[in-house]
Amino acid sequence: MRDYTYLMESDQETARLEQKTDFEAVIRQARWAGLRPGMRVADIGCGPGKTTAILHDLVQPGGAALGLDASEQRISYAAAKYSGDIEFRHGNFLKPLDDLGSFDFVWVRFVLEYYRSKSFNLTENISRIVKPGGILCLIDLDYNCMSHYGISPGLEKTITACMHKLQDNADFDPFMGRKLYTYLYDLGFEEIDVHVSAHHLMFGEMKERDVFNWRRKLEVISSKMPDLLEDYSGGTEEFQQDFEKLLNDPRRFSYTPVICCRGRMP
Repeated sequence: MRDYTYLMESDQETARLEQKTDFEAVIRQARWAGLRPGMRVADIGCGPGKTTAILHDLVQPGGAALGLDASEQRISYAAAKYSGDIEFRHGNFLKPLDDLGSFDFVWVRFVLEYYRSKSFNLTENISRIVKPGGILCLIDLDYNCMSHYGISPGLEKTITACMHKLQDNADFDPFMGRKLYTYLYDLGFEEIDVHVSAHHLMFGEMKERDVFNWRRKLEVISSKMPDLLEDYSGGTEEFQQDFEKLLNDPRRFSYTPVICCRGRMP
């Protein structure tokens, strides 16, 4: 498996992850998946720790939470901000995780999409820390950032082309969500269930956190892979102008489905 690399890495990534995490959505998804008080839960790819803290609260009283991430910076941030009973570890979740012990509930949210070619292997590796009878919950987007109406044809074409190019250039998977059920099925999980809802849902005036999130995503990706914009007739400047029109136009409608999939380890 490839060494740790992260497509969205930047000096503002911790802030982006903190700001974009929807507290209520995490609670809904975790409760739907079966997270209950008293469980030991692992948050794989925990980032700056916000989701881990939410999961920790949901397993009280009597439960425990561990957050694991490959970024030393974000683990340091998480340990400082969410200190207390939550355990945070820096580690590579592409490698065996036996040293973490076993868990009643394992949460993998918006992680697999960054490992397109190894996503099944990664899921299999993570599944080994789920206790018999425990739950593995996988959550990812499908048709990521590619559904819009009311934006310029040039911008829509470029965004769609960028997402496709990222599959080959950065091992990113904009269609990860649709694969989650089959992954759990092939790994022998039982009582598998799926829930689909909207993640990106933008109409009218955009929320400030959505503006920040979309700007940062496009800025980071275009700076790392300038060739993604080579088909845009007006170059980077025109692309940025069109993108700002998207953010500022209350007529625009954009959405991305999020697919939640849970299964129980035999």
